[in-house]
Amino acid sequence: MTQIIEKPEDRLLSLDFYRGLTMFLLIAEFSHLFSYLVSDELAGTFIYSLGQQFHHVEWEGMHFWDLIQPFFMFIVGVAMPLSFSKRIAKGDSYGQLSRHAMKRAFLLLLLGWALYCIDPGRIVFRFQNVLAQLSVTYILAFLIIRKSTGFQIGFSVVLILISEGLYRFFTVDGFNEAFIPGHNFGAWFNILISGQEDGGHWAMFNAIPTAAHTIWGVLAGQLLMSKQSDKKKLQTLIIAGVIGLIIGYGLSYFTPIIKRISTSTFVFASGGWALLALALCYWLIDMKKYQKGVLFFAIVGMNPLFIYLFAHVGGANLLKEIVLPFSNVLFSWMGELGAHIMLSLVVLFLLWYICYWMYKKKIFVRI
Repeated sequence: MTQIIEKPEDRLLSLDFYRGLTMFLLIAEFSHLFSYLVSDELAGTFIYSLGQQFHHVEWEGMHFWDLIQPFFMFIVGVAMPLSFSKRIAKGDSYGQLSRHAMKRAFLLLLLGWALYCIDPGRIVFRFQNVLAQLSVTYILAFLIIRKSTGFQIGFSVVLILISEGLYRFFTVDGFNEAFIPGHNFGAWFNILISGQEDGGHWAMFNAIPTAAHTIWGVLAGQLLMSKQSDKKKLQTLIIAGVIGLIIGYGLSYFTPIIKRISTSTFVFASGGWALLALALCYWLIDMKKYQKGVLFFAIVGMNPLFIYLFAHVGGANLLKEIVLPFSNVLFSWMGELGAHIMLSLVVLFLLWYICYWMYKKKIFVRI
């Protein structure tokens, strides 16, 4: 499942930075830093308002934190054509790539399920988390990766429209309120698969419409690999991103932006932001060569699966327990909240340092 490999040559540094920053923010959540930023003691301050952006919107609307999963799924798509082109250059056939893609999708689904499969007294099937969702979006994107740009865009839009139609026209009693928490098609689908509705109303079916994020990532990766000029590539990314924002926000009056059920407007708006974020990274890092400090985040992006799983299964909590006695001594003068924030920052630094150590040792975990 995992292997130790040499650091690949000729990486797209902007992609590593983008992926690394996204993963850095994800592991920051496991350090509990963002929870402390919205403590009652900080209510009414700028820090509290900023901290709210690092939490999901309860239902309708969008905070910055609601973009992190779309960013991650989009980034995986961007990396796909770059990775596959290297494998083809080494002599792999399409059949070998297909087997690799199927194996990877299966392992992502298995890992995603394993993280949440235990319910008191029983095993349940939940597939709402990012790894399980990614397994579906990844394989759908792979199946059409050799198709034309028009076909890939059309296919992604069809997936979004299928989801929109199911939510709007689903007729089962009790689940025919398109955008009401717990009373829509997504809630019914959750019960069908796992026997229960998710407490936060996160829909398993989200993997279908959000496959568009990974497909659009593939298209962005193919664009960056093309022989077009850097300026043309940048313009295309910006135009596509703006179109996504216009569609997403423009239609939000008719279909609300709701991440928990990945409405069509959410997919378009978040996809637009993902494209614009890539454009900004590409312009600054690969075009303008502003690369000072980029490696700090990039090294996290070189081991995204490992650090996510490590932090998720208890690694972050273990580090917290180890550091806690020393933190209490060093930061007690800052008060309880200040000490908690400093402890979270130390844990976050140690998670980063693990990635740094692996980078220096040329250890890169892949599936």
